[in-house]
Amino acid sequence: MSAEILLRYVHFISIFTIVGTLVSEHMLLQKQMTRAAISKVARLDGLYGLAAITLLGAGLTLWLGEFGKPAVVYSKNWIFHTKLALFILIGLLSIYPTVFFLKNRKGDVAELVEVPKLVFVMVRLEILLLFIIPLLAGLMSRGVGLYE
Repeated sequence: MSAEILLRYVHFISIFTIVGTLVSEHMLLQKQMTRAAISKVARLDGLYGLAAITLLGAGLTLWLGEFGKPAVVYSKNWIFHTKLALFILIGLLSIYPTVFFLKNRKGDVAELVEVPKLVFVMVRLEILLLFIIPLLAGLMSRGVGLYE
């Protein structure tokens, strides 16, 4: 198996992991949660973060490494830059929920904690933005967005 195929596979699996963990987080969120439930969501959020780092590493290697298409194909494509900016924005949006989960996972496991509305908003916005990225990737694969 070539390194390019392996990198593309890792990139692809990371995407699925990000979507799965983020949607799972959203489905588990409630207005009030026990610390035990928050701890579960925090573990999911950790997996989400690991998948995001893996995705970024594989993606940067595919872009800047000696694999597949030349780096200029990505570097001179405004859609690629938009896709990368969305990925960074999603990462920034994930900071507040992550900090909330980490701060509130410890203590009496049965204690109820009020989940701020902003956590819901951030997670939903992350999901919304995440579903734009595959559209941009599809456009890129057709050569749309290349600077001449």
